Amino acid sequence: MLTSIADGILCCLTGKTANLVLPLESSKPSDGFEFMEVKPGRILRVRHVVPERQPLGTGRQASDQEKKDVHCDAGETGSAAGTSVHCKRRITVYRNGQLVIENLGDVLHSEILQCQDGDLEPCSTVEVELASSPDPNPAPPSCLLSSGEQKPAPPPCRRRRKAKRTVQIDSQRVISSCKGTHSDVALFFVHGVGGSLDIWSSQLDFFSRLGYEVIAPDLAGHGASSAPQIAAAYTFYALAEDLRAIFKRYARKRNILIGHSYGVSFCTFLAHEYPELVHKVVMINGGGPTALEPSLCSVFQLPSCVLHCLSPCLAWSFLKAGFARQGTKEKQLLKQGNAFNVSPFVLRAMMSGQYWPEGDEVYHAEITVPVLLVHGLCDKFVPVEEDQRMAEILLFAFLKVIEEGSHMVMMESPDTVNTLLHEFFLWEPDMSKKEKTVPVCETVNTLKTNRPVDK
Repeated sequence: MLTSIADGILCCLTGKTANLVLPLESSKPSDGFEFMEVKPGRILRVRHVVPERQPLGTGRQASDQEKKDVHCDAGETGSAAGTSVHCKRRITVYRNGQLVIENLGDVLHSEILQCQDGDLEPCSTVEVELASSPDPNPAPPSCLLSSGEQKPAPPPCRRRRKAKRTVQIDSQRVISSCKGTHSDVALFFVHGVGGSLDIWSSQLDFFSRLGYEVIAPDLAGHGASSAPQIAAAYTFYALAEDLRAIFKRYARKRNILIGHSYGVSFCTFLAHEYPELVHKVVMINGGGPTALEPSLCSVFQLPSCVLHCLSPCLAWSFLKAGFARQGTKEKQLLKQGNAFNVSPFVLRAMMSGQYWPEGDEVYHAEITVPVLLVHGLCDKFVPVEEDQRMAEILLFAFLKVIEEGSHMVMMESPDTVNTLLHEFFLWEPDMSKKEKTVPVCETVNTLKTNRPVDK
């Protein structure tokens, strides 16, 4: 603690930030780590694991199932056929602030407990009102007749709502099972503020052993990536362009994005920008479909030298809020995952740079990619109500709550998360139930909150 205070005072006097994060040299060329220069002088560390798929008929006799998989999945053009789903919805924003979403195509409604149990409801309509306003034409009070009978009040004249903006979505999306034997499938893992690719260690090892190609970058200023000493390098748009470059370099035909906390926003951005390449998305404790805006009253607005003095307290606060338990195991996980181990300057710039006004409810409603929402029930950063709102806005969304998990649920309960993610990767909608369902109409009312969001 005294060392942190002394370093903080030295930082204030010299104007230099301590504990800069610099790229590390990879000791082994085949250890799965690569360094990519996304811009001149901007270098990101990427863990890229490509499985060695043994050709059919070499080494041992292949089983009938393996022959079938290889026959269907060999190469980029031989991916699984999948199931075609009609994505059709009308999104209307009215001048009074209401957002109405009408689902006119195939909509998935079942929660994923066992992902194979998903069903489809054709032509269901979901109306989501995100803003409440007083009735401009309230009904007049009823009056009494001379005979003592009560005269019914005339029906109120409803003024026609004027649409401010209307978005039409009408497309066909093929949703297929993504197996580790499929060479056209790639998994992208994106961490949040203060983390690194090391927080995904359990997931990267698990899915690479199953044969999946996995890609996990360190964001700028995190892990072993370079840390530019300019605040503009850590805005949402700067980081999004970094991830766009990584995605374009490593993307396959069917890509699955897995994001945690702030990383969910970047996965949403990529899914919106590349709907044909992004096959599925997993959002872990990502929060609601709200436009990002930095909080002006946050502790992270303090000078970097002050944050450096407070770093032990901030680390303890993160441990207490990010994990359901605060024992020796959790402390070791925090250390191994290299989480919340960034310089005060980077931390302050990351929190101040969370400005993304385009990422509102309409932006999220336009996404037609199947999404799995994973929430740790003990999360003190993101309440479960925010993920529930996200599930209401998205077209194809499944919400799974893990009771024993918190904000870092993928580190606390790796087996549960890995199993859930794997089931979602393998899941494919069952269109045989489509003709048996009856159209339904749901109305969900939620109150719109215009508040700063920090992830």
